[in-house]
Parts: sequence; C-alpha cells; structure tokens
Amino acid sequence: MNDIRQRLKQIVDHHAPAPEELLAVKDVNGDHHLNGTPPDSARLRLAAVLVPIIARPAGPTVLLTVRASHLPKHAGQIAFPGGKVEAHDASPFAAALRETREEVGIAEHYVDILGSIDVYQTVTDFRVLPVVGWLDDAVTMCADDNEVAEMFEVPLAYVLDRQNHRVEHAQYKGQTRRYYVIEYEGRAIWGATAGMIRNLTDRLGGDVLGATPHSDGRGELASHKNIASPMRAKGERR
Repeated sequence: MNDIRQRLKQIVDHHAPAPEELLAVKDVNGDHHLNGTPPDSARLRLAAVLVPIIARPAGPTVLLTVRASHLPKHAGQIAFPGGKVEAHDASPFAAALRETREEVGIAEHYVDILGSIDVYQTVTDFRVLPVVGWLDDAVTMCADDNEVAEMFEVPLAYVLDRQNHRVEHAQYKGQTRRYYVIEYEGRAIWGATAGMIRNLTDRLGGDVLGATPHSDGRGELASHKNIASPMRAKGERR
C-alpha cells in the first residue's frame, strides 16, 4: 500500500497554486483534447475537487459521489467532492478540502494531500484543479443529502486500467462531442470526472496496479449506443 502512495506522490504536482496561477495556465487539460476545439477563456471560474483515495485493506479505492437530483447544475451526475474556489479559501487546495467536508463530512485531518494533477477546463467555463488526497481506512464520512444523493467507492486499480476507459459521443449545442466514459457496476463515470481520472492514469503511465500500457492517450471511439448517452440524458455536460 505504501508503494502505491509513494508512486502517486512522485507523479503529482506538489506546489499549491494561487488562483491567478490557474487562470494563467495556457495548456490546460479538458475534453477539447478529444474534440479539437481549444477552450474559450473569456469567462473563467475556478473550482477544485478532491480525488479521495482510501487505503482499504483489500486495496485502495476512489471515493465518488452522485449529485442530488434537485441541484440546478449537473444533477444526478457522478463527481468528485468539490466546488467553486471562494474568496475566503486560502488556496484551491483549501477549497477542495472545505468542499469535501461540506459535501461528504470528511474532516481535513483525515486527508493527506499528495498534490494535484492537470487543471481541467470544462465546456461550462470552469477551470477545475483536481487535488489528490490519501485517506486512511479509519476515515469517517457522512453525506450532506442536500448536495449528495449517494457515495460509492471504485477500486483504484479498476479506474486506472485503460481497458476500462472508452470514448463516447453525443450531440451538445449542435455539435458532436466526444468524452471519456468509465462504466462500473452499471454506473457511468463520464465527462470531466472521467477526464481527470484519465489524466491521472496517463501520469502514472500504466506502470502500477496492473493498468494497461500506454497507447495513444486518446482511447477508442465507441458508439453511444453502448450505454445511454449521459450527455444526451442530462442535456448538460460537466
């Protein structure tokens, strides 16, 4: 288990960036890498999420949430705990920890921040910093049911395996858009959440936990008929 933790620490960025640094980043991650359309940076808003990796006895897992169905944006979608970076947050790292505490009840002292991966820009003009955190098996959590309908864990080895990644496509604002999907036990992890997982996978290079070797970093284009298109079902992308 410690070997996995150390490997993760080696591939993340340890510097805690200030908000202005995130706004200044030119080469950002995002689904535009699949679609060939560069992001429009005219109306950027900042957010941060925690990628919570829990050291379970059977192997590390990743904690994910299902957003409550009544929320005005991204209702019912699978996401990492997180949200907007507020003016009172000391840093995006602090914002990720605050949002995690508010959404799933995990206190800051349970989280060992390893670092961050590439900032992800969404089609809704958010720049999201994914902060990777290591949590002990003794962690306690309690979801805020006003924001979170469900919490669940996926084996880290599963989400890091490129064989479990595919690229779906659907219509969004009159254009065909492609995005990553990771399906697990009938749930579709897609959009920005899946894109961040793909970025973590690519940083690791497929050399831990039995993940498949690096190919072209783009995945294979699959028909949206394989599962109900999350983009079409919700009408909005994360």
